Amino acid sequence: MDLQDFKGQMMYFDEPLTVEVEELMNRAAYAYGDGDAEGYLLKAYARAPAHMTVLVGLYRFYYYQHRLPEAIAVAHEVMAEIAPGIGFPDHWEKLTSDDLKRGVLESFTRVRFYLLALKGAAYLTLRLGDMAEGIRMLNKVVEFDTSDRLGARSLLQSIGPAVVVNNQPASPAVS
Repeated sequence: MDLQDFKGQMMYFDEPLTVEVEELMNRAAYAYGDGDAEGYLLKAYARAPAHMTVLVGLYRFYYYQHRLPEAIAVAHEVMAEIAPGIGFPDHWEKLTSDDLKRGVLESFTRVRFYLLALKGAAYLTLRLGDMAEGIRMLNKVVEFDTSDRLGARSLLQSIGPAVVVNNQPASPAVS
């Protein structure tokens, strides 16, 4: 499956926001340099906790503020919000190829977004030093993205040749 082939499907940012939440998101964008963005983002989150635009805004805020545990928590929240709508299990470790096939029938873009959230959480988990968990997470993405369209295999390869991908050592020579 080509995880870059998502033409013609609705993206998370295409889902409309209420006027109030959109205004809060705009205020957060303008207040970023002043240090007041988090308050607006949290107000938007309180009004639309399941909206992907709000969650992505929070994730990016925490990421760029180097508040990695909070960014990881938001990535997991994204996955938890997406999972029921595409028939995914309640935890990424339980995800199977059958789940993926069913999920794609519901929404290819949501499946892709879920896997990107998992990759993002994995990357931040690695940055916090939990190599085993981060590698397990990346391996789950690689399991479903055999062409490495999302870059999880490349990220694993950057860690070094001792990393195991699908029960085989990953090294810069792996294509």
